Amino acid sequence: MPRGRGRGRLRLRAALAALAFTVPVLLGAGPGGSGETIPLAGREPGERLDVTLTQVVDPASPADPAGPADAAAAQVDDRLVAVRFRLENTGSVVYADSPVSCAHLLDSTGRRFAALNTPTTAGAAFPDTVTLDPGGTAEGFVTFHLPDDAALAAVQFALNGGLADDVGQWSLS
Repeated sequence: MPRGRGRGRLRLRAALAALAFTVPVLLGAGPGGSGETIPLAGREPGERLDVTLTQVVDPASPADPAGPADAAAAQVDDRLVAVRFRLENTGSVVYADSPVSCAHLLDSTGRRFAALNTPTTAGAAFPDTVTLDPGGTAEGFVTFHLPDDAALAAVQFALNGGLADDVGQWSLS
């Protein structure tokens, strides 16, 4: 169940994780990025990250307008949305994961979109794998491909490729 309701924070037990992805609970923050930091635990002892949503760019332009992202968008009347995260390893072990597989975007109808590793003009994307020693930080964008009519509702982030029990959620509406 939600903890820290007024701060836009959602932490779920494993039994509720699937429900959270299909029936989002939307909390607090506004569009553009909340600046709120949510501490998240991974599945292994010592895995901990402080994750901050710092910026949302909607719509985002592909870094290479002639590239595959633009061709895909032209085929289905979609748009790109870029979301910037700051990650800080607050745990006691090395963090190595793909932020792209950790992030999901929810629209106002409850549809869930997986992140892509599509470069945009919004800023630098995360590399395929981010490796952080304890105390280390990284910042970058993940990109989502959404239908033009999709209204942004929330962004979620969970360690271990999105499979950890702790799920951070920021409201975008």
